[in-house]
Amino acid sequence: MNPLLEVSGVSVSFDGFKAINNLSFRIGRTELRAIIGPNGAGKTTFMDVVTGKTTPDTGRITWDGKRRSIFARSEARIAREGIGRKFQKPTVFEEQSVQDNLIMAVKADHRPLAVLLYRPTPEHMARVAQLADEIGLTDALHRMAGELSHGQKQWLEIGMLLAQEPRLLLVDEPAAGMTPEEREQTTAILVAAAQTRAVVVVEHDMEFVRRLNCKVTVLHEGSVLAEGSLDHVTADQTVIDVYLGR
Repeated sequence: MNPLLEVSGVSVSFDGFKAINNLSFRIGRTELRAIIGPNGAGKTTFMDVVTGKTTPDTGRITWDGKRRSIFARSEARIAREGIGRKFQKPTVFEEQSVQDNLIMAVKADHRPLAVLLYRPTPEHMARVAQLADEIGLTDALHRMAGELSHGQKQWLEIGMLLAQEPRLLLVDEPAAGMTPEEREQTTAILVAAAQTRAVVVVEHDMEFVRRLNCKVTVLHEGSVLAEGSLDHVTADQTVIDVYLGR
């Protein structure tokens, strides 16, 4: 089966510095993948390229079996392509309830007039209830998002992205600032999400990566340094020298 996303020979330079250097790898259609590496390894630039924020100098990206340009498009257009991205800092509507945040994410028509006149349908409310259950916030549906803990805000934002039915979900350092209990719940959310879509997690926390129990890609100086299980890559002497030994 063709991969959902294939990056082939992609390079990106900023003022002579190669943030991505001939990067090539592929992500399956239903796969959980962790990407690790030292600061400056190209992890964020990789996500920028995939979401169209940054245009590569060379190489190609094959999306859904076709060489399809997703560069320089609006976030809405990228979302319609089936790509969702969660940044490290959660972005939710803090003065709205958890339920309202999820309702805003599931409604189909996002044009200004439609937003003003919108009334949730029974189907949308059922989807909101399902999402709240998936992210562990059923008991918090009527709380203001601003009252949630850091971890709960992270879950809410993941739920808002899942509401858009992405085929690829990019998640940046979800475990940062979480309690051990919140990390366990976050692991469960991401593992469950990867049953029906591709989920790529950029993370520094090796304990959290081990919990994900998935294939790991190690980036260094914009290229793939090693790939395989966490035990495999952490036993690689080069990985130890450039990343784990620091």
